[in-house]
Amino acid sequence: MAVTIKSHSEIELMRKSCKLLAIVHEEMKNALRPGMTTYDINMVGEETIKKLGCKPNFKNYNGFPSAVCVSVNDEVVHGIPSKKHIINDGDIVSLDAGLIYKGYHSDAARTYAVGNASDEAKKLIEITRQCFFEGIKYAKAGCHLNDISTAIGEYANSFSYGVVEELCGHGIGTSLHEDPEIPNFAQKKKGIRLEPGMTLAIEPMINAGSKEIIWSDDGWTVTTKDGSLSAHYENTVLITDGEPEILTIDN
Repeated sequence: MAVTIKSHSEIELMRKSCKLLAIVHEEMKNALRPGMTTYDINMVGEETIKKLGCKPNFKNYNGFPSAVCVSVNDEVVHGIPSKKHIINDGDIVSLDAGLIYKGYHSDAARTYAVGNASDEAKKLIEITRQCFFEGIKYAKAGCHLNDISTAIGEYANSFSYGVVEELCGHGIGTSLHEDPEIPNFAQKKKGIRLEPGMTLAIEPMINAGSKEIIWSDDGWTVTTKDGSLSAHYENTVLITDGEPEILTIDN
């Protein structure tokens, strides 16, 4: 496993890439409403990325056709935007996007309740978001990677939610996916020791029901096996000498 340690100049480029992505997510959040299609919200993201002078890193990545993964309700991740898929009142929608700025990648995901969503849906979204923050309590130099994974999984399990095990977070930098892989549940091994200069995309994917998932026939869209709702929350994070720096939140 070759985990890259970013130099000061590389960290500055990562910061810029991530700050621009935060703008993209804010634009999509403000545009999201019942009645639009998943293709519509994808285009908001793609057009904003291009207006900012960047490239969408998801588009054509291993053949993925769009700039944004738009996953609705029981879709866990990698939902392909469609002009036929209308977003309805009460849906929950996960928007996963990234961009490339001067050769450096950023990656972040958010799940939103659209219109009058159920209390169950809102709770799932909030707990999934909090799973991320429980995890990054251990995103510090000297901690081990498994400290992050364990904290995420234990918090989700305390609500009897299903933690997706087949998909995970990852390192990020000059490539969208770098070492290390970052599971969202406890591992048998401690994993690497974290060092300043590491940049990680930490992304809990949490189901309201079972942890079991299935891949759709399109080869991309992942759904919950039991049809339960799923939420996704992700940020690109910098390991520092002190507290972690969340790069994809617009402070």
